[in-house]
Amino acid sequence: MKLLNTELKNKVLQDMERILDENRDELLQANKKDLDAFNRDDQALYDRLVVDQTKVDQMIQAVKEVRLQEDPVNKEISTRELDNGLKIINRTAPFGTIMIIYESRPDVTVEAAVLAFKANNKILLKGGKEAYHSNKALVKFWHQALTENGLSEDFIQFLEMDRTQTQEFLRNPDQDLDLIVPRGGERLIAFVKEHAKCAVLISGRGNNFLYVHKEADWEKSLKVILNAKTHKISACNALDKILMDTQIDGYEDRLNELKQVLTANNVSIIVDDEVKKVLTDEDTITDESIWQEEFLAMKCVIGAVNNIDEAVEKINKNSGGHSASIMTENNDVAKTFMENVDCAAVYQNASTRFTDGGQMGVGAELAISTDKLHHRGPLGLKQLVTNKYYVFGDGQIRV
Repeated sequence: MKLLNTELKNKVLQDMERILDENRDELLQANKKDLDAFNRDDQALYDRLVVDQTKVDQMIQAVKEVRLQEDPVNKEISTRELDNGLKIINRTAPFGTIMIIYESRPDVTVEAAVLAFKANNKILLKGGKEAYHSNKALVKFWHQALTENGLSEDFIQFLEMDRTQTQEFLRNPDQDLDLIVPRGGERLIAFVKEHAKCAVLISGRGNNFLYVHKEADWEKSLKVILNAKTHKISACNALDKILMDTQIDGYEDRLNELKQVLTANNVSIIVDDEVKKVLTDEDTITDESIWQEEFLAMKCVIGAVNNIDEAVEKINKNSGGHSASIMTENNDVAKTFMENVDCAAVYQNASTRFTDGGQMGVGAELAISTDKLHHRGPLGLKQLVTNKYYVFGDGQIRV
C-alpha cells in the first residue's frame, strides 16, 4: 500500500475512536446476536466473545494508545558510508499485507487493524464464525473512518470464508500475502502452517509453568499462583502447571495448603505420582501428554521436582514457550532459571498474567509471538515493520 503520512494515519485513528463511541449500541446489539447463538459449553471461548461497555472503552483506549505512539515506519536503523563512496541507510518499512486468523475475541478486530494500519500495512481479518456479527460491525466502523479521510477500504478487509474456503485461499491467495498470524489453538496453528505459502508467525499456546523453589516465600507464592491460575482462565498467559520443590521446608504441609487454597477457589487438581503420596485424594495423571496441554479452564497439574535442573528440563520439554515463573528469594537461582527456560517471557516472583502488550508497556498487541523470528513476545506497533536498505551512489560499479 502507498505510504501514508503520520498525520493522516492518526486522523483515521482519531475518527475511529469517535465512531466506536458513537455506535456503542450498534456494536452491543451485534454482539448480542453472537452471544445468543453461542453454545456456552466452552466458557473460555464465551468469555472472549463478550463485548460490554467496559470492553468498548478498552477498544477506544487501544486505538488512542496506538495513535499516540511514534510512527514506526521509515525510521533509521543504521547508516554507514563505504570506502567506495556508497552510502547505505537501513530503514524500517511496512511488511505489506498481513493476514490474521483468530477465534472469538472481537477486540482483536480493533487491535490487529489499528496496529497494521498505523504501521502502513494492509490487513486481512479472518475472524471466527462465532463473532461474525461483532466483527462485521467493527469492520464497518473501520471502513467509515477510512472513507471519511479519502482512503480505500482495502487497507482493512474482512474475509467471510468457511474452513474450506480459507484453506483454498491459503493455498492460492488472490492477492500477495507477506505474513500470516494464526491466533488460536494448536489445531488452528497446524492448519495454517500446513496450507500457507508465505511466512507464518506463531502466536503459540500457553501451557504456562510456575516453579516453587526451596527458597521461595510461601505466602507470596500462594498469592501469585492464585492470581496466575484464576484471574482469567481464558487468557493464554494463565497458569496450568505448578512444580513444587521437594526440598522446600514443610513440603507436605505446603502441598496440603496449596490444595486447600486452589480447591477453595474452585480449581480442580491433577497430581503426579510423587505428589499423590501426599495429596492422596487427588486424581493422578493417567496420560503424560497432559503436561503439554493448555487447559483454559479452572484446572491445574501439580508435580514434584527435586531441584532447579529438573524444573527447567520439565518446562522446556512440555511448555508452549509462552511464559514461565520461578518463586524464589535467591536471585542467583532465579537468574539461572530465567536464562535457561526457553520461553518468550520468564518471571521471578510474579504472575504469568503480565505477559500482555498493555501490561508490558507495548500497548495494543497483534499477538504474543512464541516464534524466535522475527520477534518474540508481545507483537506491538514497533514489531509490525520489517526493514529496507537504501543505497546511494554516484556511478559506482563492482569490480
